Amino acid sequence: MPKVQKIESKTHFTPAAIKFLAGLKRNNDREWFNARKPLYESEVLAPWLAFIEEVNESLSTFAPSYIKPARKANFRIYRDTRFSSDKRPYKPRVAAWWSPAQFAKTSGAGFYAHIAADGVVFAAGNFMPPPDQLLAIRRHLQQNHEAFRAVLADKKRRKLMPDLETDPLKRVPKGFAADDPAADYIRDRKWGIGVTLPATIATTPALHKEIIDRMRSAAPLVDLLNAPLLAAATPRKTFF
Repeated sequence: MPKVQKIESKTHFTPAAIKFLAGLKRNNDREWFNARKPLYESEVLAPWLAFIEEVNESLSTFAPSYIKPARKANFRIYRDTRFSSDKRPYKPRVAAWWSPAQFAKTSGAGFYAHIAADGVVFAAGNFMPPPDQLLAIRRHLQQNHEAFRAVLADKKRRKLMPDLETDPLKRVPKGFAADDPAADYIRDRKWGIGVTLPATIATTPALHKEIIDRMRSAAPLVDLLNAPLLAAATPRKTFF
């Protein structure tokens, strides 16, 4: 008899988890959340942390430097409302960010994913570069704009992640020429690609493949954006 191939089961969510996230979006207050906290911990947080660890296992095959322990990759569901006029205490989603260990949690380029009642979001790139990183990436793209353009033009990659996040300036910033071949990228204030998928995907084992396929495809873009930042973060050897 032919051998039956074993299909590995991947962590995914129950309909109850999506229902909880939908309810949290409608009832974003502490009383509602605290009454349902055990449900959040068992149906939402626990499978999400398990999912992050499974993503880490897959990252080890093509982007091992982006592996982060689940608790570090995970974003807390609690919002920081201290400096915001929006006082809603919770984020109606679970989210995670994978980036090199040399960077602070949301610094540098990396991979982002979240699960919410209205969809599964995946994104990759550098979305909040501080001024020093912004300048380093712009200078790097001056020298590597053709490689970056090729990465963005890849048809398979564009199909998997059709959404672009760039937030461009009206003009090139000071210190760069308006006719620079990389001017269209130098004007950008962030560099990202992404996609929003149906929330129903989160309730199937296909969730893992949907995220990993996009991570693998986006890895060249993320690596290119991180190259100048990692070079700056690596201590130089001194010789006596």
